[in-house]
Amino acid sequence: MNNLKEIASRFDTAGVIVDIQPFGNGLINDSYRVYTDGDTPDYLLQRINHHIFQDVAMLQKNIETVTTHIRRKLAERGEQDIDRKTLTLIPVDDGKTYYFDGANYWRMLLFIPRSKSYEKVDPLYARYAGLAFGDFQRMLADMPEPVGETIPNFHNMAFRLQQLRDAVQSDAVGRVAAMRPVINMIEYFATDMCRAEQLHLEGKLPKRVCHCDTKVNNILFDESGDVLCVVDLDTVMPNYIFSDYGDFLRTAANTGDEDDRNLQRVGFNMEIFRAFTEAYLESARSFLTGIEIAYLPYAAALFPYMQCVRFLTDYLNGDTYYKIRYPEHNLARTQAQLALWQSVESHRMAMTDYIESLL
Repeated sequence: MNNLKEIASRFDTAGVIVDIQPFGNGLINDSYRVYTDGDTPDYLLQRINHHIFQDVAMLQKNIETVTTHIRRKLAERGEQDIDRKTLTLIPVDDGKTYYFDGANYWRMLLFIPRSKSYEKVDPLYARYAGLAFGDFQRMLADMPEPVGETIPNFHNMAFRLQQLRDAVQSDAVGRVAAMRPVINMIEYFATDMCRAEQLHLEGKLPKRVCHCDTKVNNILFDESGDVLCVVDLDTVMPNYIFSDYGDFLRTAANTGDEDDRNLQRVGFNMEIFRAFTEAYLESARSFLTGIEIAYLPYAAALFPYMQCVRFLTDYLNGDTYYKIRYPEHNLARTQAQLALWQSVESHRMAMTDYIESLL
């Protein structure tokens, strides 16, 4: 506690710090709510996981660039209460927005009061998510200053396939033979699933500023249930819009669990797809190209395929990356994502028809 107060005191806060308590259940960064006395604002102190985000200076510069641009866009719209509608970084005395204590990197944000997040995804919250993430991309579509890649090749399908091929070649724990049918299926569709990289090389598909972790719990809502802002900006980086669209549907539209061992429960929820897609296009259509819109069904299939590849790679490598709860956990994850991908593929034509009906 005293150590946290010492770290928090390095930032340019208002008021006297009276208490610091753990906040939230983030899987990557550790967060603490910093309480101050009187009417001064509270803050959110976060320990940045520099093992994942290895260039902390670039990470923080990205967030500064993005939030400054969003703040400008909100002001141009005439929005009120802007401090609750975007993140506010608190500097330290040297002007940086992070502090290194000799072992860990820390940052502080203004705590957004009277806000809440949700874990559930039903059609209503899928619609909220579509509006929020579409608007997030729209506000950043004309951002003049570039952002860096905080996790290199994070959603690069060609890179993920090469990682799988390396794992197959080394066969570190002797699991390749048993998984050969799945490996062959993945390879059969590899060219199609790398279509985004190919379109980009041909100059037909732009990279934009994307969130790259589009879960409904990365949206804050106010006390009336309206969207306040998108949060958790660590993964904001250049990517195809497919990242934000497809990754949301991978988790939100799955009728089962990501690691479901009962594959009969795993499928693609078209009601969630329709609610999210209609709202997303309502927010984002003004800047999207025809290619980007036409390939949205591809994006929905891409992300369960990509996650299947990543889980399988880790399984073949001996479970060195993802935490597992039992010996065959990564195998179960692989099979569940494979089942989800196959379900998505079976709906591709229906998705295409629905999107065309919206246009």
